[in-house]
Amino acid sequence: MKSLAIIILSGLLAFSALSGCENTHGEEQDMRVKTGLEVLIDRDFDVLQDKRVGLITNATGVDGNLLSIVDIFHDAEQVNLVALFGPEHGVRGDYDAGEYVESYTDERTGLPVYSLYGPTRKPGEDMLQNIDVLVYDIQDIGVRSYTYISTMGLVMEAAAEQGIEVVVLDRPNPLGGNRIEGNLAEEGYFSFVSQYPIPYVHGLTVAELAQMLNGEQMLENGIQTDLEVVPMENWERSMTFEDTGLHWVPTSPHIPHARSPIFYVATGMFGELQILSEGVGYTLPFEVFGAEWIDPDKLAAELNKLELPGVIFRPVSWPAFYGRDEGKRLTGVQIHITDYTELDLTSLGFRFLEVHNELYPDKNPFEMATDDRIRMFDRVAGTSKVRERFMENMRYEDLHDFLNKDVESFRELSRQYWLYQ
Repeated sequence: MKSLAIIILSGLLAFSALSGCENTHGEEQDMRVKTGLEVLIDRDFDVLQDKRVGLITNATGVDGNLLSIVDIFHDAEQVNLVALFGPEHGVRGDYDAGEYVESYTDERTGLPVYSLYGPTRKPGEDMLQNIDVLVYDIQDIGVRSYTYISTMGLVMEAAAEQGIEVVVLDRPNPLGGNRIEGNLAEEGYFSFVSQYPIPYVHGLTVAELAQMLNGEQMLENGIQTDLEVVPMENWERSMTFEDTGLHWVPTSPHIPHARSPIFYVATGMFGELQILSEGVGYTLPFEVFGAEWIDPDKLAAELNKLELPGVIFRPVSWPAFYGRDEGKRLTGVQIHITDYTELDLTSLGFRFLEVHNELYPDKNPFEMATDDRIRMFDRVAGTSKVRERFMENMRYEDLHDFLNKDVESFRELSRQYWLYQ
């Protein structure tokens, strides 16, 4: 009898523990971030009913079950989806970075897909005929030079010019909402990779940024659009993407993981020079830095001597499988983040160049790069002053104040557009 009692008691305890796990799991599911798309679905597509809808999206526009917003809208009785608009990489993510995209027909829905990364980057009047509302739903990475926010702004401009509403479905900023880094882009350096006077890391979600572009009259000629945003639920500014409970869908071929935007900030700008490798062409895009001539042990040792908070550098060697360095064996360092909250991401590339210059003064990438690549670097940096100040002594300390001069003023300006705390 005693054995039977023990067995029964054990079973009850196990059942209790299992039930507790299920309850906890249910609570975690309830706390998962809901994207603007999922909130809109819960609202029975209220802002779209009885309207002809044009949709700007790509492969990242999915719900919590990874169903495409294109198919969700197309199948929903409440939504009259009449046209699709594709940014860089296309609506279904079928195109490479920088690849010219013609307009085409979406095979699954039969709808026209107007390219915003081909003959034009701004919807023309002919594309917007018979459309009452434009919906924007794209996962961004929180960096000024990433082209999706430029597309969003140009869509807002076109909509305002044609008297069309814009609805922005919000998604998380994978860098979080508290991190702001870098100088504002300056007049004369605005381009598709620095479309607006915002810092390199702006700390806003796409819906918050859309409100700011509208409210601060940052669109062309100060035009303002009829804008509605659908906020997320359960998102907080302290969250990185990995805190959200959402699935990461690659925003482009070289942003394959939820952590990738973090490394993009650290190294992406310097890849524009096309002298040093930032890992594009290998399995760790933006997570490594190197070249054929580097002694990886020496470089890692010198970088680690700086004792930069939140990061350790490890010596590595890797083959370039494709791209500019295809067939080469590259050597350098891999960036390992130990404390994201302590890390100054924008400084890492300059710290790397500082040490690289001490070890290899005859391999200055700014002197080796072509004029076209220098111009591209300046556009991404939002000014030539970043490059010019750094090149004076190849020391990050000379640049620190300039890179940080706009951070707090932008934080105060942008705070009025926050949707989340």
